[in-house]
Amino acid sequence: MSEAANSNLSNTKIDVPDSFIEELKEILGDRVSTSAAVRDQHGNAEDYFPIAPPDAVCFANSTEEVSAIVKLCARDGVPIIPFGTGTSLEGHVQALRGGITIDLTNMNEVLEVNAEDLDCRVQAGVTRKQLNEYLRDTGLFFPIDPGADASLGGMSATRASGTNAVRYGTMRENVLGLTVVLPDGRIIKTGGRAKKSAAGYDLTRLMIGSEGTFGVITEVQVKLYGIPEAITSAVCQYPSLEDAVNTVILTIQSGIPVARIELLDEVQMDACIKYSNLEGYEEKPTLFFEFHGTEASAQEQAEMVGAISDDFDGSAFAWSSTTEDRNKLWQARHDAYYAALALEPGKKGIATDACVPISNLAECLLETRKDIDESGFLAPIVGHVGDGNFHLVILIDPDDEDEMHRAHELNDRLVHRTIAMGGTCTGEHGVGCGKMDFLIAEHGGDAISVMRTLKMAMDPQNIMNPGKIVRV
Repeated sequence: MSEAANSNLSNTKIDVPDSFIEELKEILGDRVSTSAAVRDQHGNAEDYFPIAPPDAVCFANSTEEVSAIVKLCARDGVPIIPFGTGTSLEGHVQALRGGITIDLTNMNEVLEVNAEDLDCRVQAGVTRKQLNEYLRDTGLFFPIDPGADASLGGMSATRASGTNAVRYGTMRENVLGLTVVLPDGRIIKTGGRAKKSAAGYDLTRLMIGSEGTFGVITEVQVKLYGIPEAITSAVCQYPSLEDAVNTVILTIQSGIPVARIELLDEVQMDACIKYSNLEGYEEKPTLFFEFHGTEASAQEQAEMVGAISDDFDGSAFAWSSTTEDRNKLWQARHDAYYAALALEPGKKGIATDACVPISNLAECLLETRKDIDESGFLAPIVGHVGDGNFHLVILIDPDDEDEMHRAHELNDRLVHRTIAMGGTCTGEHGVGCGKMDFLIAEHGGDAISVMRTLKMAMDPQNIMNPGKIVRV
């Protein structure tokens, strides 16, 4: 192992020589950038972590180019950070030890659509909106919707989910196979197009959620679904957070197959009304619903949920049946993070990611709301509560040490409360460098040791996105 590789394994930042950058340019030409602006852009995402820029950014156009870059980095022990669209929230793209960022945005081709089998294969840089636009005339769609227009490679790497997960599942359930460049530059294909397989270790699931620490995902094979005959959205407001949450719990426990149930507390609703011009709504705890199916089944679902909602003093459903109205409603939900930031301009947001069993959702949310109120922070609550997942956006000044300390204490209490109720510290955002310290509390030291063993077996030089998920 080279001196640079030994240095990286000891968790120190390495110096990438100019000669190495020149070798990269021999492969990619002017698609290698050492511009400070480009490096800074790739050294942080939509989070509060300090910028940690790479030494250079490589814009790859193919799996073969990614392999060539990785082989050079493996030779000299240079860290590699895969980059999709930069929408992550847990410090996934920070180049904590320097190195090379591989930007996959140029790899944005839909390679094949198998309409009869309800699947397709795309390059990793294809975004969810791009794929659904491509599929528009086929009668099919890809349902995983994390809010941001993230790339499918990044969504696979972070095991993303989002607003539709309550009905369609997460990336874990919807990825059939991957093409991955391993830390030594080898290219492997995992999984396939068959709906099930018992052939060997499940390398696809190993890579999903690995956050770039096992390799660079360059192609993704995903499931597709038929566009429902009827799609209807509705908004209902409640006198209290408890009433809104109890509506969700009883809806799920009744087995009603709603496509989306999103919760916004009164603080988040106020933010969205102002930011997204949601006229006609009040600053109250609010649920956004969406129903998919035939005309008859969607109406039946809505009527059943309406009856449950009435039991908890919900307002009459405000229907959004046209595509334009639905798009405006869900765009407001997707913009909730930016709406929260707009409540205190100039501040950053710590986005939490608690997820608990549905039976514990009311207790967890109400205890958390009380904790927020006692902490003195402005921290709206929003979440995909149909599967027990909710987020706080804790508004903070990153330069105020006392405020940061208290915000982290609030987050720590939330995480430990969540884990004590059988939940997880991250339902969909991933671990990155932001949630590493919570993994032992959630999984135990022995499980973390197994994760570390896997990491070192796959990546003995610790060059793949070092400093993320587990410490080496």
